[in-house]
Amino acid sequence: MLRRLSVENYALIDSLELELDPHLNIITGETGAGKSILLGALSLLLGAKNEGSAIKDMTRNCRVEGVFDLAGLGLEPFFEEHELDYAAETTLTRLITPAGKSRAFVNDLPVQLTQLRELGARLVDIHSQHQNLILSSEDFRIHALDTLAGNCALLATYAEAYEQMQQRRSELATLRAEAEANRRDEEWLRFQCDELTAAKLRAGEQAEVEQELAVLEHADRIGEAFAELRNDLDSDETGILSRLKAGEQALTRVRSHYAPAGEYADRLRSVLEELKDLTRTLAADSERIDADPERLQRLTTRLDNLISLQQKYRVKEEAELIALRDQSLERLAAINHSDEAVRAAEEAVRAAEEQTRKLADQLHAAREAAAPAFASEIVATLARLGMVETTFTVELTPREPMRRGADGVQFLFSANPHARPQAIERIASGGELSRVMLALKAMLARRMQLPTILFDEIDTGVSGRIADAMGEIIAELSESMQVVDITHLPQVASKGESHFVVYKSEGRTHLRRLTAEERTTEIAKMLSGAEITPAAMEQAKILLQRS
Repeated sequence: MLRRLSVENYALIDSLELELDPHLNIITGETGAGKSILLGALSLLLGAKNEGSAIKDMTRNCRVEGVFDLAGLGLEPFFEEHELDYAAETTLTRLITPAGKSRAFVNDLPVQLTQLRELGARLVDIHSQHQNLILSSEDFRIHALDTLAGNCALLATYAEAYEQMQQRRSELATLRAEAEANRRDEEWLRFQCDELTAAKLRAGEQAEVEQELAVLEHADRIGEAFAELRNDLDSDETGILSRLKAGEQALTRVRSHYAPAGEYADRLRSVLEELKDLTRTLAADSERIDADPERLQRLTTRLDNLISLQQKYRVKEEAELIALRDQSLERLAAINHSDEAVRAAEEAVRAAEEQTRKLADQLHAAREAAAPAFASEIVATLARLGMVETTFTVELTPREPMRRGADGVQFLFSANPHARPQAIERIASGGELSRVMLALKAMLARRMQLPTILFDEIDTGVSGRIADAMGEIIAELSESMQVVDITHLPQVASKGESHFVVYKSEGRTHLRRLTAEERTTEIAKMLSGAEITPAAMEQAKILLQRS
């Protein structure tokens, strides 16, 4: 439950602090005093977006802080999941900077707005005046019925099956689209595969061909250069080898007379051996390098073919041609097996649809079984609120499975026993909607075990005895949960254990807790207006004594 709410620099509120009772807290005040501002601040704390400027004084932050008692609410898993520090007394904080930036904290740890909103939804249910229109939302109607039916676990299982069905359908649609696209390209793919496969492509081949062509195209010049060098090296009389051999022998002859000559001879012999090896290599290369016109033609044709394929398929090297060939072969294989894949996907879709339909049928059965009790409880509450001849029924309409099942849910309503029930959002008056929403909220709050519920003038459009009955129902709710009720009806205001008044002074919104005597005066003012009469004071005392 909400123990304390403090607001600083929000709209017309300079600074405000509210200590709440665990049961029924009443908030009253004149129109325009700022009750809606207080509600807006609480909504910010619970994760609502900052619509427009929340700040009055642009030199400091707007700060809204709430202290909540979480004992017994079972929220420890939520804190663990989001890596937050759990405490039985937890503080939520929302800051809005003058620049409009928002920051949120749970026990001083920064959190995302989505996390704050998720936690806030588990702590406080706010029913504002415009929420009467929520009856036009089928999601709300289904949620209300499922809450009474206890369908939470079943609905979660159904939702999982539904998502899986949607995923299987998406996968099937993708496979079919790919198969159709591949079939359109099949003829071209086959030609491409045949052409690239016939080319017998090999990685690195082009570089090898280009290197060999460079040799063959200049074989004569290479041979001439090699022959000339061999002649210079190996000529019988003038060749370098012969002259070096003679030099080595001369040095050997004098080494006994001059020791370094032996070292020189050894070095010269090493050079001589290297040149002999070079001569042998030149001879071998000369025999291998031959101006082979046929080989030259074959390699030229091969290189032209490789370059032509690269230009045709807009790639830069044979490696890319090989990759393209492999991709095309894979696509052809996919085409050949696409029918099998589609059939398997169709079977998966059928199985998922069957499971979804099975769970939808279970949901329908549970809803159908709960609908009479749901309607009966609403009718009973409405009777207490003066609508004794009301007809209220829950109509289930079969449809294709959707996110929340395969049922359309409509609330049919008639305040006149002789009139045919129709959709409640189309025919109910404002006062009737208020009473129906109170009946629904009371029923849901008891089932959902929410720690706190806030009613913002849910009593709009009612008065007199009906207002008194509405107050009794709200008071009954407060026996098992914390209720905050913003009201303009004295009959409802008299039921509270704590009574706060919102008022405006010097352009600022203020709030204070009323003493017993002040409370009597406030309720009398609500009864008679600005001029409080003795009769109004007496009536206020009677209302408070009866509560």
